Amino acid sequence: MKPTLTDLERLARGAGTILRDGYNTEHTVHYKGTIDLVTETDHASESFLIREIQSQFPDSHILAEESGETAGENEGTWFIDPLDGTVNYAHHIPVFCVSIAYAIKGNVILGAVYDPLRDELFTAERGKGAFLNGKKIQVSDTTELQKSLLVTGFPYDTWDTKLDNFKHFERLAKKTQGVRRLGSAALDGCYVAAGRFDGFWEFALRPWDIAAAGLIAEEAGARVTTINGGADYLSTPISILATAPGIYEKILEQLK
Repeated sequence: MKPTLTDLERLARGAGTILRDGYNTEHTVHYKGTIDLVTETDHASESFLIREIQSQFPDSHILAEESGETAGENEGTWFIDPLDGTVNYAHHIPVFCVSIAYAIKGNVILGAVYDPLRDELFTAERGKGAFLNGKKIQVSDTTELQKSLLVTGFPYDTWDTKLDNFKHFERLAKKTQGVRRLGSAALDGCYVAAGRFDGFWEFALRPWDIAAAGLIAEEAGARVTTINGGADYLSTPISILATAPGIYEKILEQLK
């Protein structure tokens, strides 16, 4: 049995309730890297999602941020980020979400991203459009780089990698209305889908960061590729460029 978009919506809201309930508590923080955090709420949200998926969709193949890969025997794969924006969450900054995607043979067909504090649920089913709380959304119609507002993120190994994104950030900040850094790749992609940002790019991601948001942005009319313009933005090395069609080529050129 395959899940429906309604199933993903229910799972996202359930996990989002866990995030919301834990938000104003003192967090137990562990470090996976120098600036790569995990809290007790990440684990609670992920445990809920995996338990529910395995109960209702047995033999599912699951890729989750904290527990890694759970092998399954069917052709579907779940991509789970139980708390995207953990650093924000740990510092009580209200910008975070839960992200869930479902793919068949590598093709993402369902996606849901839920921001529990704003009660904003972004969803998409391939070929059927993108929605925010049930209302259809679409990307902006901007065609001028100078009038665009962009968003990006930085890798967790930014201190010791050549691909730290700062040169790209500086270049595009000087050619646009500005570049924001929210700290949640999933929300970044969804905000492009909703026309709040005109473009988003980021290097060194993991598939659960952008599987759902990438589909949602595509279904809202965005052009979504790798940083180099490749079609498969979920294959290693993972990067993403998601923009309004009118400025895609201009941003791609700047990133080169």
